[in-house]
Amino acid sequence: MPVAEVRSAEARAAGGVLAAPEHDGVDAETFIRAVYAQHGTVLLRYAVRRLRGDWHRAEDILQEAVVRAWSHAGALGTAPETMRPWLFTVVRNLLIDDHRAQVLRPVAADALEDTDVPVADEVNRLLTGHVVTDALDDLTEQQRGILRHLYFDGSSVAQVSELLGIPQGTVKSRAYYAIRALRRALAARGVDG
Repeated sequence: MPVAEVRSAEARAAGGVLAAPEHDGVDAETFIRAVYAQHGTVLLRYAVRRLRGDWHRAEDILQEAVVRAWSHAGALGTAPETMRPWLFTVVRNLLIDDHRAQVLRPVAADALEDTDVPVADEVNRLLTGHVVTDALDDLTEQQRGILRHLYFDGSSVAQVSELLGIPQGTVKSRAYYAIRALRRALAARGVDG
């Protein structure tokens, strides 16, 4: 909520009298509305770009800059159109301060009871191994042999071709169809493969 709206709400609650003094016959609400109208969008976009899209922090920084403008209105004058360079300087300084605060703020340590510590166990690997072994039983002996040579023994296509006495292209096509059959067998068991 913009400062002007907050102060306006406070003034209405206090019986309609703003607590902030007037500068050159201009009250705080009129001044703040004029600053937001003339400079708010440009300053907000500048702050958002510097904050990498964080609109909430950018709005807070803009609000602080406008409050500072009001507090310095006596020295600056109350003509909002003449204070854009000053406002950009204030926003830039506030962004720098915000960045420094983010860097210096220590990372909050989580409570130990809230921390989920993964335990290295072999249950998933063991279950996966059982499912794959069961799925391999659905394949033909030729398909199991190609997969065993290529993937479990780590042999190359050329080595399997020489071992089985078949062309390398045949080894590749048999491996392709064996993997397709294994995927179907795993899918039948509810495993995405």
